[in-house]
Amino acid sequence: MKLKYLILFFIMFAAGATQAQVRFEAKVSREKLGINERLRVDFEMNQDGDNFDPPSFDGFTVVGGPNQKVSRSYYNGKSEYSKTYSFYLEPKSRGRVTIGQAEIIIDEKLYKTSPIVVDVGAAVDQPTDGDNTDLIAEGNLHLVAEVSKANPYLNEAITVVYKLYVSPEVSVSNWREMDSPKYSDFWSQNIDIKQLRVENGQYRGEPYRFVVLRKTILYPQKTGELNIEPLTLSIAVDVPSQRRDIFGSRIFKTVNKTVAANNKTINVKPLPDGKPAGFTGAVGDFSFSVTTNKKQLNAGESLEAKVEIRGNGNLQLFDIPELSVPSSLEIYDPERRENVSTNLNGMQGSISQNYTIVPTQKGKYPIPALSFSFFDPETQTYKTRSSKEILINVDSGPLAGNEPSGTFNSNKQAVANNLNQFKYIKLNTNLRPIEGGDFLGSAAFWGGLLLPLLAIPMFIFFGKKRDKRAGDVQGQRLRKADKLARKYLSEAKRNLGDQKEFYLALERSMHNYLKAKLGIQTSEMSKDRIQTILNEKGVDETTIADFLTVLKSCELARYTPTSSVAMQQDYDKAASVISTLDKQL
Repeated sequence: MKLKYLILFFIMFAAGATQAQVRFEAKVSREKLGINERLRVDFEMNQDGDNFDPPSFDGFTVVGGPNQKVSRSYYNGKSEYSKTYSFYLEPKSRGRVTIGQAEIIIDEKLYKTSPIVVDVGAAVDQPTDGDNTDLIAEGNLHLVAEVSKANPYLNEAITVVYKLYVSPEVSVSNWREMDSPKYSDFWSQNIDIKQLRVENGQYRGEPYRFVVLRKTILYPQKTGELNIEPLTLSIAVDVPSQRRDIFGSRIFKTVNKTVAANNKTINVKPLPDGKPAGFTGAVGDFSFSVTTNKKQLNAGESLEAKVEIRGNGNLQLFDIPELSVPSSLEIYDPERRENVSTNLNGMQGSISQNYTIVPTQKGKYPIPALSFSFFDPETQTYKTRSSKEILINVDSGPLAGNEPSGTFNSNKQAVANNLNQFKYIKLNTNLRPIEGGDFLGSAAFWGGLLLPLLAIPMFIFFGKKRDKRAGDVQGQRLRKADKLARKYLSEAKRNLGDQKEFYLALERSMHNYLKAKLGIQTSEMSKDRIQTILNEKGVDETTIADFLTVLKSCELARYTPTSSVAMQQDYDKAASVISTLDKQL
């Protein structure tokens, strides 16, 4: 019987001892910090005490505290008590600094915390204020930019993927972009992400959740070291605080945190020497073909010839070889067609120029073979693709030369005579003399006689001008590009309301205008290069700034929605700046 009471007494004593176990400990917001940062120290106990005595904080300056916080909670019928003294400290020097022991008396018994060693390092760029919730948010939230290739060739596609890593200790309720990268030295295009998807992964060996916020394809337009600007976000982070609700659950505090992706630097290599003739800056892997929808037709009929480039690479950043035909075939300005999509592998699809050709004389006419050269970054070599010669057979129509006199056609048929076929001609006329004098010797007579003689020098003059114009090959190319620029500008006007097509056409018109006036290729169309050339040509700064503003609007419209009013304003500005540039150049 005594043994049973002893066991019961022992159990009650153990339960009371366990319930009465005192906890008094020190916690720091971080164990490593910069000399220009602040540190928060919490001394926490689970029972109320007296005569709290903090350490001397040698090596630190106390800039805040002590702040006292008391919380009580009830969970499953049990009460929990917490009391915390908080201090904010500023380090005085670099090195390893020890925070000494704090003391308190609880139930007439002295309790001490364990010493804590803190490493104070060099000053940091963005010091924190030591607030615990800010520190938690900072340590559990990371925006990372992942670049697919750090050493690309000029005009080779690279991918930048922005990922937001979030620790399980916090949660993100909202976010917005504060500053978007400009990509001034790149041709860029964002890849649409229809729906954000949360995935599980690791960040520096720790389990994290992450979401891909943006994917961007970049084509570097300059060689050397290029900087990829960071993406900056403002994020609302739900961080657990030290307080609890009446059910014992932690109360979360929402902290607005600004995070930026790390700066990335890539080294762009120039294309190797040995560029083939006719190389216009194509980088990737392509196929090349020249096709016609007809090879046999009559004079006066039309056929369509298509010069097409298909594959994966910088499809919108180089020129398509121009088709040339014999003089007996009339050829019209080509229509450019693009069927290009962009994914993480870069631009894929096809671009083509479609020519309308009309033969004027009977005969057989060859469309000469064309060649297209590109640089393949996978094999690091230049490659050339060639088309085959196409023979066009024009069956009927006027001959290109004199027909042989001995030509005989055994299929001739006799023509039936019709005696009534000329009955519509009147044989009896009623003519009367003209009143007003004789025509011979009149002003009209001498005018009709001398006018052809006076027109001969004019024909000679305009003939020389025409021959000079025909012999100016460079001028013909510039005039053709100028017409193409006006054509694309009119195409942009037709696409007002369709954001994607409008800004693509507007950007092409601006580039083709520069090609027409300055003779520079598409591969040289970086903003810095354009600004340098226009400065050398004596164009004023305001006009250059307006021109670059239109180009920036075209780039920004790839990933930012815009309104019809803004599109109309960009179109008017483009027309105005081209007119102003034309006068100054």
